[in-house]
Amino acid sequence: MRLDNESESQNVEDRRGGGFGGRTTIGIGTIVVALAASYFFGIDPRVIIQGSQMIQGQTQSQPQTNPNAAPANDPKSVFTRKVLGNIERTWATVFPQQLNRQYVPPKLVLFSGATPTACGTGQTAMGPFYCPGDSKVYIDLQFYDELRQRFGAGGDFAQAYVIAHEVGHHIQNLLGISEKFDETRRRVSEAQANALSVRLELQADCFAGVWANNAAKANQQLLEPGDIEQGLKTAAAIGDDRLQQQSQGRVVPESFTHGTSAQRVYWLRQGLQTGDMRKCDTFSAKQLS
Repeated sequence: MRLDNESESQNVEDRRGGGFGGRTTIGIGTIVVALAASYFFGIDPRVIIQGSQMIQGQTQSQPQTNPNAAPANDPKSVFTRKVLGNIERTWATVFPQQLNRQYVPPKLVLFSGATPTACGTGQTAMGPFYCPGDSKVYIDLQFYDELRQRFGAGGDFAQAYVIAHEVGHHIQNLLGISEKFDETRRRVSEAQANALSVRLELQADCFAGVWANNAAKANQQLLEPGDIEQGLKTAAAIGDDRLQQQSQGRVVPESFTHGTSAQRVYWLRQGLQTGDMRKCDTFSAKQLS
């Protein structure tokens, strides 16, 4: 990707090195669902959490950060701010054009180790995730290294796809899709909830593709040869079937929450080829790949 001429997003909060302690603040009797560790992309804490933790506390320690501090200039954070800036500008154009409404961007939080969120305590092991409770995307930038080393999916566009996917969950939140999903999953079995979660995640993949399509139209120099293939390779690398086969030597389809490699590639490509959010209705699709 060519990001030299891209301006950086101002919606980034850098908590790295700030420290984190204490317990998450909740009201008495409130159940806080903790985020489960996952190696998958697109974690929506209210959707795919497999375990829960009961926490009843009185105070929450906030990371010690200075909101007036100059942004860090390490390559990973600069890259992330530039990609997020492009995503913001792209959706600010696409939303009025395709949905006749204004786009409200999320905040992106850089952290290391652990950090408090409105969805519980975020941890590095969870990978990047979106918390609908505070409309923030959370990412430990070490994940870029894991993406390359563990999943064999390196390169700028692979990393940008990760951010765009999480912003896709923010779009679902803006459109009320996540809320409707949550309401439905409470009334169905675990297997049915997992199947719905797959559709939610595949839609976020499709939205990531819609971003890339429209961003490339606005800036024909943005994507370089091989970028699209890089993104599709990444989507294939993090399919539930492939990850389960690698981690446990067998595949359990009823436990899928993000979709197979083929499904993730299909829906990312759907967004990439059409550039149309309306083509990302995974919930109405009879076949997912």
